[in-house]
Amino acid sequence: MVVMTRWLTPDEQRTWRAFLTASRALMDTLDRELQRDAGMPHAYYEILVRLSEAPERRLRMSELADASGSSRSRLSHAVARLEAAGWVRREDCPTDRRGQIALLTDAGFAELAAAAPGHVEGVRRHLFDALRPTQVEQLRQISEALTEHLSRP
Repeated sequence: MVVMTRWLTPDEQRTWRAFLTASRALMDTLDRELQRDAGMPHAYYEILVRLSEAPERRLRMSELADASGSSRSRLSHAVARLEAAGWVRREDCPTDRRGQIALLTDAGFAELAAAAPGHVEGVRRHLFDALRPTQVEQLRQISEALTEHLSRP
């Protein structure tokens, strides 16, 4: 059976490239600002945020990987670096001998609290200030539609 490729129209190609360029530029800018102002990459900030929002500031490593959109091996490496900084601690999972729990320490919470105002200002300045309120609503709807579509089995 021959499958016909559904090539992008010129308008779809322009939209795809604009989306890709804007997404990369936004994340690169936020990452540079976090590195400069807080001494951490955006990926580490995301891990600290996820742990700060979890009950008792702790999550199973597998849940943390899923929540932060990271592979388990990449997350394990990042958590090792965060452990070395004293911001995260790993504990054995009491219900599963193979599992581990990541716990946000008080020092890690303090680092997150110090980094958050600058990061939030960056998100506001580089994303929300560039859009009209109707565009913000459209962006949320588009993002939710894509997330729902991509999370289907």
